[in-house]
Order: sequence, then C-alpha cells, then structure tokens
Amino acid sequence: MTTMNDTSNAARFREFKMPDVGEGLTEAEILKWYVQPGDTVTDGQVVCEVETAKAAVELPIPFDGVVHELRFPEGTTVDVGQVIIAVDVAPGSGDAAPAAVPAPVAEPEPSEPEAPKGRQPVLVGYGVAESSTKRRARKGATTAVPAAAAAIQGEMNGHGAVAVRDSRPLAKPPVRKLAKDLGIDLATVVPTGEGGIITREDVHAAVTPVPAQAAAPVAAPAVAEAEAPAVVVSAGARETRIPVKGVRKAIAQAMVGSAFTAPHVTEFVTVDVTRTMKLVAELKEDKEMAGVRVNPLLIIAKALLVAIKRNPDVNAAWDEANQEIVQKHYVNLGIAAATPRGLIVPNIKDAHDKTLPELAAALGELVSTARDGKTSPAAMAGGTVTITNVGVFGVDTGTPILNPGESAILAVGAIKLQPWVHKGKVKPRQVTTLALSFDHRLVDGELGSKVLADVAAILEQPKRLITWA
Repeated sequence: MTTMNDTSNAARFREFKMPDVGEGLTEAEILKWYVQPGDTVTDGQVVCEVETAKAAVELPIPFDGVVHELRFPEGTTVDVGQVIIAVDVAPGSGDAAPAAVPAPVAEPEPSEPEAPKGRQPVLVGYGVAESSTKRRARKGATTAVPAAAAAIQGEMNGHGAVAVRDSRPLAKPPVRKLAKDLGIDLATVVPTGEGGIITREDVHAAVTPVPAQAAAPVAAPAVAEAEAPAVVVSAGARETRIPVKGVRKAIAQAMVGSAFTAPHVTEFVTVDVTRTMKLVAELKEDKEMAGVRVNPLLIIAKALLVAIKRNPDVNAAWDEANQEIVQKHYVNLGIAAATPRGLIVPNIKDAHDKTLPELAAALGELVSTARDGKTSPAAMAGGTVTITNVGVFGVDTGTPILNPGESAILAVGAIKLQPWVHKGKVKPRQVTTLALSFDHRLVDGELGSKVLADVAAILEQPKRLITWA
C-alpha cells in the first residue's frame, strides 16, 4: 500500500530519460557528466554529453531542481528511454533518504503491448514514449550477478524486460536479426542479460568464444565493472583490445552492409588539374569569395554537382523493400571527414542550388563543425552522393565503399607535380587521380563513366563550369 509520504516523494523526484537524439537511434554512450549529485540545475541546462552511433550530442535537462542521483557512470552505453538522472524538484520539502527515488512497482504485464504513443520532440521532455511493458522490480543487493559487465551492457542494449511467452530464447528483435545475419542459433547462446535475455555481446561471443578464464562468473558490483577502463591491455602489453562502439561500431556495420549489399564498381581517371589550381589561386583573391575558404575541394565539389546535373540518373537510391529505383531531384552532397571519433560523412543539404560562394561557406562550416565533434545526426542523414578526399594523406587514390543508401562516391587523390604531355611537349603539370565507385544495380558502366569523365573534363578545363552549368 502506498503511503502519503511515498506519494510525496514520488512527486518530489523527477527522472530524466535518455532521449531519442534523432534518426531512430536506440542507444548512446555517456561521454561526460557536467553535473554531480547536489548540483543545482535549471531548465535547458546541459547536464551531460553522449555519443551515438553518429555523433556527440549535449543533452539539456527540461526542468529545475537539485541533482539527486546519476544512474550511470561515464563510459556506459544506455538505451533510449532509460533513466539517466534523478532530480529533486522540491529540495528541502522533506527528509527523504538518498535512496528514496521510487523504484518501479512490479505490475502484471499486459497480454498485448499498448500501441506506441508517438515520438516526442527530440531533447525535450523524455524523448520517446515509454514502453507499456514494465520492468520487474529488482531484488536485494545480495542477488548474484553473473558476468556483471556483460549483464549491465546487455540490459542497456535492450528495450526493457521481455515477457516469457514460450520456450524460445529471450532476445530483442535487433539481437535476433543479428543472430540470423551471423548464422547463430539463439538456442545455443548463453544469455547474460537481466532475466536471461540474450544480448548482442552474447551473440558475438558465440561467434568468437572468449577464453575460459575470461568467461568466469564475476560477483563484483555492476557499476564497478562499468567504471573499468575501456581499453584492456593484455599481460605483457603485447596486445591492446579496444571495444568497438559508438561511431567506430556504426562505421563497421555500415561498411560491411554496403560492401555486401550493393555491387560496387570502381573506375579511375588521371587528369591534369593545373588550370583548376590556377583558378583556386585567382578565387582566393576575388572579393566575392572574401571570408570563405577556397581550395581544390570546392572546385571538385562544384564539378561533381555539374556532372550530376548532366547525368541525373546517377543521383538515385535502391529501394530493396519495394524493388524500386528512387531518383533524387536534389543533391545532398556528403563530405567524408576524419575526426577524433572516427570517419563521419555529414552532407550539404540541397548543394545543387548553391552558388560557388554559398558552397564554399557550407563546406567550411561542415569541416569545422566535424573537427569540433559537434556534427548533429541530422547533418549526416539523407546524403545522396559523397566525396572523400584521400589526397590530404598523400595517397594517390583508392576504391571507396559507398555510403549506405547512396549511389556513388568520388575519391580524390593527392595533387602532385608530374611530367605530363601538354601541347605536344612534356612539361611539369599538377596531376591527380580520381576514383568513382557506384552501385551497379542502378548505375551501369556507361553512366558511371560519363559522370567520371565529366568531372575530369571540368577539372582539366574549369571554364566548362560556365558553359555546362
């Protein structure tokens, strides 16, 4: 029976849940807490920084109060919808003990889940609607936790408790899909999640079994395990193991999916870009370009946009579910950017409509935001075609893998002074190699070759930007 004091305590403490920070992401890692228990917070104040599979995002809290409890330490991966912080919104109004944040009361699970209530605005309130399935109340602290680190990770990767409906192994739909993709029978997987739920880590462990000593049960507190260093150095320091998560995990999954879904074709062309380099030098002195960064990538981006305008069928996507080719009448130009958190591909929305100064400004903002680690998930969604500039690393070129959902990606190699036949004579010229990878399901060899040839022709004779645009 709930007492009046319990009711007042429940109203006194408010919980802030991990919101859906965009694009249907299901989990995020807490990178840094900006507050500690006892700190006063106000509506809209940033309380922590989290990293999703796409970017780092700062989370503001939507109410005033005093921080009562941080539910997870830094470095923990938390599911969307899980409580990450409790706040005392009426400090001094009672004498509730520090552990008085009400725990969910066990309730009978409904035979059928209620329909989703719809997604709330991102970073406002509590993110996605709460699941109708209630988590069972935790028992005392004396309960043994086998493989504590894996257990807490499994809980945070899931979506709450799952009702036992039959004898099938307990696992969330994403975990079942992962097992199916890897050819793993869930009945053979040893669960470590709360309530016997199979986690992603359990499935991966079934693919590559861990050594016996590493799989031994651990009875230490789960939070203590979560606070362990993320990088584990083996005995003798001959190996270093780095957990795959966040942006790196997303990159790996996306590249594997792209490589084994879209049939890639890559074509190459070496081109004299001496005139393009002269144009870059002239534009740097142009008053119309004052205040924006001008470099060869700007001209290459404009050249690709013109090539797409001349060959619009290349700007498309393959819809496997509906067996359709989706032609895009806009270009969201992706620019691959190397950041401290890994490779990301933000894109310039509606790049086809931008003038050269506007494109230069957009490129500058995109690169600086990416380097600062402030690229939003929305900035990386909806790309149609991508440019990756491997030349900045001194590499001649490569065979780039398509960004998932896109039809083509252009790799630009290093621009070097090389001997080149020009007007019948061998002269030193600025030369680079371009590589265009495309999805052969919707871009045939002729179309791909025309796009690459057009880009090369513009870089060789930049005046074509005027005559072809």
